[in-house]
Amino acid sequence: MEFLQSIDQKLFLFLNGLHCSALDGFMWQVSTKTLWIPFYAVLIFFMVWKRKKYWWITILSIALMILLSDQGADLVKNTVHRPRPTHTPAIENMVHVLKAPDGREYRGGSYGFVSSHASNCFAVAFFVSLFFARRWLTIVMFCWAVLVCYSRIYLGVHYPGDILGGVIIGSAVGIGMFYLERFVYRKIQARKS
Repeated sequence: MEFLQSIDQKLFLFLNGLHCSALDGFMWQVSTKTLWIPFYAVLIFFMVWKRKKYWWITILSIALMILLSDQGADLVKNTVHRPRPTHTPAIENMVHVLKAPDGREYRGGSYGFVSSHASNCFAVAFFVSLFFARRWLTIVMFCWAVLVCYSRIYLGVHYPGDILGGVIIGSAVGIGMFYLERFVYRKIQARKS
């Protein structure tokens, strides 16, 4: 376990060290949830449009997916208690951190394993990709998810292992919720026919 943590720290320091001041503002915005609200709104609009009168099944599935993904990540985070890089005494002074809009250094909460951002992004990416089954959209969704995940390392608040854990949880939730949504949709559609 110590060997894996050592590799995780080294990889984190390498990736976090690839910063440049020109990207700081961009990476800060990428990591905020509010930036992506129009993106989510467009996705939801087209999902609702595709499901027509059974749109509510999709909306409930998305809400449940985000709840499970986010709370699942938080449950692991609050059980494992692995400190974030910014709270790890051995490396905290080597971490490139950014200043939040209020002027304070952004260091995140105490614990980082697993990343809720990674969990939520990959849940959404899998759900949307399977829902629409369009290659170009799948590429867009996973590029978006990877960018958000990297922004968390760039900001210094997650190790790559934290991201990987979030990716695993989010992927499982996203895939599971897609198949549950499709099953319920088909059952209800069959009854109404």
